[in-house]
Order: sequence, then C-alpha cells, then structure tokens
Amino acid sequence: MARYTGPKSKIARKFREPIFGPDKALERKNYPPGMHGASKRRGKQSEYAIQLMEKQKVKYTYGVLERQFENLFHTASSKEGITGENLLKLLEARLDNAVYRLGIAPTRSGARQLVSHKHITVNGEVVNIPSYSLRAGDVIAVRERSQTLEAVTNSVSARRINKHTWLEWDPNNFTGKFLNYPNRDEIPENIKENLIVELYSK
Repeated sequence: MARYTGPKSKIARKFREPIFGPDKALERKNYPPGMHGASKRRGKQSEYAIQLMEKQKVKYTYGVLERQFENLFHTASSKEGITGENLLKLLEARLDNAVYRLGIAPTRSGARQLVSHKHITVNGEVVNIPSYSLRAGDVIAVRERSQTLEAVTNSVSARRINKHTWLEWDPNNFTGKFLNYPNRDEIPENIKENLIVELYSK
C-alpha cells in the first residue's frame, strides 16, 4: 500500500476529527464525504468496522504504512505493560513525529519530508529514515546549513511554549532532546487504542 497523498480534508471528514490539524472544510461539513452528503442514512457499524476505522485513523494520523504498523504492534505486544499504550509510545518515538512535536515542522508530513531530505540529525549523525525509533537521551537537531530554510524558520517562529514534557527544545541551537517515552495521558490525540488491540487479538 502506498502512502496516501489525496485530499486530507476528505480523510478528516471520514473520521470527523481534524487529524491533520485545523481544517475549515471539516468545520463546514462535519459529516463523512459522499455524493449524498449529510442526508444519507448510514447503517449501524459492526464492531469490526469500528475497530478497523480506529486503526486506520491512527495510521493516517502518524503517517504509518500497514506493514510498519503491524511491526510496531508486534513490538508493542512483546513489551511489558499495556499493549495499546506501548503502541502509542512507539509511534511517539518515531523521528518524524518528534520533529513535528518539537515544532521544527508544522505537520507530520512536513517533518517526514525534512527527515527524508537529510535536514535532521540524531546525536550528530544525519538520519533520513522518518520511522527511526528514538531512545531516551537522543538529541535531535536541524543541520546547520538547513536552519535558514523558510519552512523551518517559519515553523520554529510560530512555535509556542513546549507542551510536551517528554521533549526538550533549545531554540538557540535548533536542537531538541527525547527525554523519555510519554505517559498515555500526555499524548493529546483522541485515540481508543484498546479497539486496535481487540482488532489484532481476533
């Protein structure tokens, strides 16, 4: 399955949530897309359909492909603790997500592009793999020659006070640190991870 590159508003309307950020189209049309619009009567969803939709929502939110997601789930289930929470922690530890959370890019897709184009380093080494899994203490930085990129400067200048306690940001040096995995209550996304665990347990 290739990465989705179509209209993001359409996906946001499908889940009725601004999973890619503020969306005026979603505000105007807070109902699923389709030729019949809001008037179409939709049948009751099955338990499987609800679970599958939750999984798809998480994949779109974090920009993860099917095989990557399955691998993350199996890793999460093999760790100690609650599988659903472990899964979200692993998603939050992805390099592209950390770049987004630090405010270096305004969106996860933008963060993915910065990483892929070799604008980001981890512990002083260039890493161009968006799915790279961070560990506690890893230092994420914008390469010196990339710090003047308009996309980076605009995003950093719009950055507000650090809202994520598991990350540390140094605005003077364009560097951040991944302090630790976040607790479940620190992850702001509206995700029912228990539905995903139930889906995979069938």
